[in-house]
Amino acid sequence: MDASSPISLQQTPHQDYSVSEASPKPYKKSFVTSLMEAAALRTPSFKEDTYFISHLKNSEKKALQELRDKLSVSYGSDATSECSMWGIPLLSNDEKADVILLKFLRARDFRVQDSLHMLEKCLSWRKEFGADDVVEEDLGFKELEGVVAYMHGYDREGHPVCYNAYGVFKDKEMYERIFGDEEKLKKFLRWRVQVLERGISLLHFKPGGVNSIIQVTDLKDMPKRELRVASNQILSLFQDNYPEMVARKIFINVPWYFSMLYSVFSPFLTQRTKSKFVISKEGNVAETLYKFIRPEDVPAQYGGLSRPSDLQNGPPKPASEFTVKGGEKVNIQIEGIEAGATITWDIVVGGWDLEYSAEFVPNAAGSYTIAVEKARKIAPSEEAIRNSFTPREAGKMVLSVDNTFSRKKKVAAYRYFVRKAAIA
Repeated sequence: MDASSPISLQQTPHQDYSVSEASPKPYKKSFVTSLMEAAALRTPSFKEDTYFISHLKNSEKKALQELRDKLSVSYGSDATSECSMWGIPLLSNDEKADVILLKFLRARDFRVQDSLHMLEKCLSWRKEFGADDVVEEDLGFKELEGVVAYMHGYDREGHPVCYNAYGVFKDKEMYERIFGDEEKLKKFLRWRVQVLERGISLLHFKPGGVNSIIQVTDLKDMPKRELRVASNQILSLFQDNYPEMVARKIFINVPWYFSMLYSVFSPFLTQRTKSKFVISKEGNVAETLYKFIRPEDVPAQYGGLSRPSDLQNGPPKPASEFTVKGGEKVNIQIEGIEAGATITWDIVVGGWDLEYSAEFVPNAAGSYTIAVEKARKIAPSEEAIRNSFTPREAGKMVLSVDNTFSRKKKVAAYRYFVRKAAIA
C-alpha cells in the first residue's frame, strides 16, 4: 500500500428492524448446530505444545529420557540413517530430535512403551513406503493439484495451511479414474502423503517454532459413501505416522449429513484429535477462516483475497479487515491519489449477497464524479474483485458495500496500492 494515500472508512447507521413486542417464536436448532455446540461443550479447545523442555512436568521429562534410552538400545548409537525422520537423526540428542520424540509421546499420553512401539512402526513404514523420497516423485495427478489437496499460505500464527476438497469426486468418471481399483487407490494415497510431506518440509522442528500445520477440509459436494474407504485409509495412515502434526482441523461447508461422517470417523479419533476440530456450516466459511487465517492468505474461492498466481510474487500484500453489519452501508475512501497515478485494489465480502460500487471523486470543485464500477448486486459465490483505475486529475477513490437490505453481519477485507505516474 502507498502510505501517502490516506483512507477513511464511513458507515451509515444501522437500520431499525425492531417489530412489536410480541413473544418471539421458538427457535429450533439444526442438527449440525446442535452437534457443533455439543462438541464445543464435550471437547476443550486444543492447546499446542511449545516443546520447551523447561515447560515439561518432571514425569514428562523422565518419559522423554526413557524413550531416548530405549530407542538407542533398539537401534544402536551408529544407526543414524535407520533412525531418522525428515532429515533429523532421532539419536542425536538435540532439540529437533526432542520435538519429534515429544510428538510420539504426546500421541500416547507419555506412555513410553506405547510411544516406542508407535515410533518403531512409523520408522518401518517410512522406509517401506519411501516417504523420504516421495516429495520429488511425479505421480501424475496434475488435475488434482490445487483442487483436491494442496498447501496454500499460512495461518495467523505462521502454520502452513493444507486445504482438502473432495467435491470433484461426485463426478463418477473422475471417481473411477482415481479410485477405480486398489492400485489406483494406493497411488492416490501416495500422492496424498506427498502433499503432507511438502507441508511438513515447511516446519521448524524446534522449541517455540512452528511445528505443525493447519488442515482445512471442504465438505461441499463430498460423495460420502464412495470416499469412505479412501477417507478411512488416509485417516488411519496419518494418525499412525504423523502424530501431532496438525494443530487444528477446520471443517467448512459442513452439510446436514455431517453426523453420519462423524459417526464413521469418531471411533478412529482420539479425544486429543477431536479437541482440534472447528466446524463451520455452509455460508459461514469466510467468517470462520478469518478467525485463524488472514484474508490475504485465504483462497479467493473461500472468501479471501489470495489467488494461486499471487503466490509466485512473494509474500502477499497485507489486507485491512472490516465488518459490514446488517442494515449498514460502508464507504472506504482512499484519498490523496494524484493525477496520472494508477490505483489497484482488491475487495471481498464473505458471502457477498449485497451491493458493491466504486467511484472516483476529483478534488477540484465542479469536476464530475466518475463511476468506475456501477452499483451491482454481488452473488454469494462470487470471488474477490480486483480492479484498477488511472484518473486524469487528483482525487479520491470510494469503494462502497451496501448491506442495508440484510440483517446478517459479514466479514470483509480490502487492500490497495498506488503506482505513481512516470515522470516524462
